[in-house]
Amino acid sequence: MRSFKQSLLVIVLSAAWAFSNPVAASAQTPATNPPVPAPLTAPSPSLADAIILGLVEGVTEFLPISSTGHLVLTTHALGLDSTAPIGRDRHGQVITFKDAADTYTVVIQVGAIAAVSFLYWSQLLTMLSGLLGRDPAGLRLLRNVVLACLPPVITALAFKKFIKTHLFSVNTVAYALLVGAALMLFAEWWRRRKELSAQQYAVPHAPELTPSELSPLRALSIGFVQCFALWPGMSRSMTAMVGGYFVGLRPKAAAEFSFLLGLPLLGAAAAKDTLDGGPAVIAAFGWSHTLVGILVAFASAALAVKLFVGFLTRNGLTPFAVYRILLGAGLLWFFAV
Repeated sequence: MRSFKQSLLVIVLSAAWAFSNPVAASAQTPATNPPVPAPLTAPSPSLADAIILGLVEGVTEFLPISSTGHLVLTTHALGLDSTAPIGRDRHGQVITFKDAADTYTVVIQVGAIAAVSFLYWSQLLTMLSGLLGRDPAGLRLLRNVVLACLPPVITALAFKKFIKTHLFSVNTVAYALLVGAALMLFAEWWRRRKELSAQQYAVPHAPELTPSELSPLRALSIGFVQCFALWPGMSRSMTAMVGGYFVGLRPKAAAEFSFLLGLPLLGAAAAKDTLDGGPAVIAAFGWSHTLVGILVAFASAALAVKLFVGFLTRNGLTPFAVYRILLGAGLLWFFAV
């Protein structure tokens, strides 16, 4: 059984990058090496650009407001979505400056991943002990992380071309923000109604369910809800939290489980994109700006996660849903004018 779980974990880690970055996944194997288009003037990213992107990545990555959506908007606002070609990747595919900027936003996820790994090192050690056969609860937690990652990974691999072609635009991000807000408001209403019903009928207070106590079916259910996050603007962390609500996790436990689910998905994405597009990122942004982005993402993610858990416990998902509605409606109005 242990060897099966180890093999399953390796499969998820090797495929998960496609879930977090379907754009990169869809451009792996060009049939030929087309000529580089006529040269355009590529932007010259500033230190301020690197800091802004690092802040946006760190603050939004683990909050239920969509880091992908915010980074799409930020790169557009900073003028970093130029189609000027800057070279080729290791597969021979032409790389534009926008490709490099998109890869940069994935590479600096390393900072956000490191921040959550630092804050939740004890859970990671628990899962490692479980993998080594020393902690049954840790093995169950690892099992649930793997099962919750499988549905979105498989879905991303199946629909990566459609996602790249149809879902990466300001308008689709705006609509995803609104749809995600509606899902969050429904989940919050459902959770509070369930709690009030338990109080009304004097149902004995049950111990809070932890992620390691989820059944395999419940863990898979969270994974299926995460499939909605393939729509840029929906938010992986939001869908994981909403899925956690529906299977019985309290807000704090749902948030912390979503953080753990992000580590293999985001880590695999960052590693794959660094391997494929690292030289292009360095050519476009330089070593110093890339390191600054990672460090800023680390610091801002650590602070955001620490503040977010307490805020979510007190207020639930409703304030974040209101923010998403305001942002989504504002984007639709601005780009319609």
